[in-house]
Amino acid sequence: MHEFLAQLFNGIALGGIYALIALGYTMVYGIIGLINFAHGDVYTLGSFFALTILTALGVSGELHGVALVVDVAIALIGAALLCGIVGVLIERLAYRRLRNAPRLAPLITAIGISFILENVMQIWKGPAPVPFPAVVPNPSVMIAGVAVGAQQFLLVGLAVVMMVALQLFIHNTRLGRAMRATAEDRDAAQLMGININKTIMLTFLIGSALAGVAGFVSGVYYQSTWFFNGFGAGLKAFTAAVLGGIGNIAGAMLGGFLIGIIESFATWKFGGQWSNVTVFAILILVLVFRPSGLLGEAVYERA
Repeated sequence: MHEFLAQLFNGIALGGIYALIALGYTMVYGIIGLINFAHGDVYTLGSFFALTILTALGVSGELHGVALVVDVAIALIGAALLCGIVGVLIERLAYRRLRNAPRLAPLITAIGISFILENVMQIWKGPAPVPFPAVVPNPSVMIAGVAVGAQQFLLVGLAVVMMVALQLFIHNTRLGRAMRATAEDRDAAQLMGININKTIMLTFLIGSALAGVAGFVSGVYYQSTWFFNGFGAGLKAFTAAVLGGIGNIAGAMLGGFLIGIIESFATWKFGGQWSNVTVFAILILVLVFRPSGLLGEAVYERA
């Protein structure tokens, strides 16, 4: 029972990372029907940006007091903003002209952007994993006899706060209503005076900023980063978005936590080499038997 609870808590923490990445996937898909396969690499880029900011601040180890709040806030916000800018550039330069193109064109473009980002990061930080400073203290709290670290609470808390904030933003702001109108019918929204280009650009900005947040917390949690991290994490986050219901924010959150828990238990029971098999077998089953996801978000066919 002790080991079961330990794996459960580990899975929930891992799911927090997947959930933050999946929120970006589901936002972009909900608006323009695009699976942005470069999103996972934006997440890795977020950890690189955060590491660079912390290095510039002279941070090399655990922080306490005011320095903890200030330096972590600067790195977190900086990574989010820089990733948001990257997301806007990707949308403007790579995807905008392909909105009305056949489905295959933006898909291939997304894969190409993914390779470009991976190679840029490899040149920037090198091909080997890079150490990430453990800036956030990690004292443990005993829950049912299992030690749960503060960093695990940070992961879960950030994911939940971001989901709630996104839900409130989308349902209670003018831009949120514009996003929902664009997702429902882009042409009709444009006829009603909504600036489609601005709405889609801000969607990429928010989704990519969330990936930057995920990149920072994953660096803190794993204490390392690597240019190729985004490939596997992005695919699992995409699986999470599909599992929960692509286009559904609460579904992305639910799917993220479920995939994290499944991966944790699969690693425990079958070994690390079988965890990916388990996760993607679940993706296939969901696509075959319930393509709308657990929360039943309709998947619309777009011209």
